[in-house]
Amino acid sequence: MPEPKSERVVVMGLGYVGLPLAVRAAQVGHSVVGFDTDSVRVKSLAAGESYIEDVPDEFLKAVLGTGDFRPSSEPDTCAKFDVALIAVPTPLREGLPDLSYAEEAARILSAHLRPGACVVVESTTYPGTTEEVIAPILENDSGLTAGTDFALGYSPERIDPGNREWTLVTTPKVVAGVDEASLRKVREFYDSLVERTVPVASTRSAELAKLLENTFRHINIALVNEIAMFADGLGVDVWEAIDAAATKPFGFMRFTPGPGVGGHCLPIDPSYLSWRVERTLGKSFRFVELANDINHHMPDHVVNRITAALNHRRRAVNGSRVLLLGLAYKKNTGDARESPAIRIAQLLTEMGATVVGADPHVVEPIPLDTLVERVHVTPTELEAADLVVLLTDHDEFNPDEITRHARHIFDCRRHLTGPRVERL
Repeated sequence: MPEPKSERVVVMGLGYVGLPLAVRAAQVGHSVVGFDTDSVRVKSLAAGESYIEDVPDEFLKAVLGTGDFRPSSEPDTCAKFDVALIAVPTPLREGLPDLSYAEEAARILSAHLRPGACVVVESTTYPGTTEEVIAPILENDSGLTAGTDFALGYSPERIDPGNREWTLVTTPKVVAGVDEASLRKVREFYDSLVERTVPVASTRSAELAKLLENTFRHINIALVNEIAMFADGLGVDVWEAIDAAATKPFGFMRFTPGPGVGGHCLPIDPSYLSWRVERTLGKSFRFVELANDINHHMPDHVVNRITAALNHRRRAVNGSRVLLLGLAYKKNTGDARESPAIRIAQLLTEMGATVVGADPHVVEPIPLDTLVERVHVTPTELEAADLVVLLTDHDEFNPDEITRHARHIFDCRRHLTGPRVERL
C-alpha cells in the first residue's frame, strides 16, 4: 500500500459505515472530523466509547489521543476539508427512497466546498443519485462545478459487521467518479485506506453494483427460506439437503434459511433498485418483489412454527413465556435495524405471550424494548421459559447451557442439538 498523503477528511454520518471509515482514515494519518447530528453518539465517541463492534475502544482512543480524529455535531467543523465522505442512512419511507439525510449532508458540505476538494458518496442508493441529486446540491450552493472545480465520486460501502476475515481494509473497494479526474482523486484516497480498489467507468455502474450485490443475496435467501417452509411440511431436513447440495464444487452457492432478514442492506436496498426500474422504465422488478414478500413474511412462519411447537406440548401461546435469544439481525453484532425479532415479538405479544429477550451485543435502546423485557441468559431464565427461540447465534450463547436448562428450543440457525431442540 502506498504511503498516504495526509488530508483533512470529513466523514458525514458515524454509523456502521462512517465510523469504521473515519477511524481507519485517522489510523493511516489523515486528519479526520467525524460529523453526526446525534450528540449522544458524539459524546460517547469523544469519551473513547465505541458503539460498534468493528471499532474497538482501543482503536478509537488511539486516534483520539493522536488528535487525528475529532467527533462533532457542529457543521462548522466540516470547514476546509480536502475529502468528504457521505455515509448517512438512506431508508425507505412508505416504500419510497428517502434521500433526505444524504441531501442534508450535501448541503452542509456545499457551504465549505473549495476548488480541488473531493466529495464521495458511500450511502447505498439507486443508479443516478450521485449525478442527479448530490451534484446539483453541491454545485448550486457552492457555485462550483463537479468534475471541473471539485471531484465527485461514488464508492459503495461493503461493510459486513462482525466479519473478521473480510474487513474494511481487506474487502476490495469499488470506486467511481463523474469524470476521469474525479476517479483518479477518489481512487488515490481509498488506496490509502484499503488493500485493493476496483475502478469502474461511471458512478451509475458503481451504484448499480452495490444494489446487485445485495439483490443477489436477498433473492437467494428468499429461495432457501421458501424451501425451508415447504421442507418442514414435506418432512425433509432442509439443513441436511443444503449440506448435501453444497458439496457440489461448481454451479451452487450456499445460502441458509433464517427467521427473516434485517439491517439496511437486504430489507431496503433491493427496493431502491425496484423503485428506480418502475419509475424510469415503467416495469416491475418481479424477482425483488417476490423476494421481499417471502423474506418479509418469514417471521410469520417462525411464529406459526412456535405456535405448533407449543401446541404439541399442550401449551397455548396465550400465557406462555417465550425467551428470544438474539435481538440483532446478525451474529456477533449489535445491529438491530429491521431485525426479524421485532416482528416476531409483536406477533407473539398480540397472541398473549409473555416475551423476554436476551442479546449481549444490543446495548442501545431499540423499538423492541417497548414489547420485550431484556434479561440475561441464566439457568433460571432458561428454565422459566415455556419455549426458548434462538434467533441469532451469537458466540456468547453457550449451547451446552441452553440445551441443559431449556425445556424446549426452537432453533432458527441450526446452532443447537439435542432431544429438546426443534429446527427451522
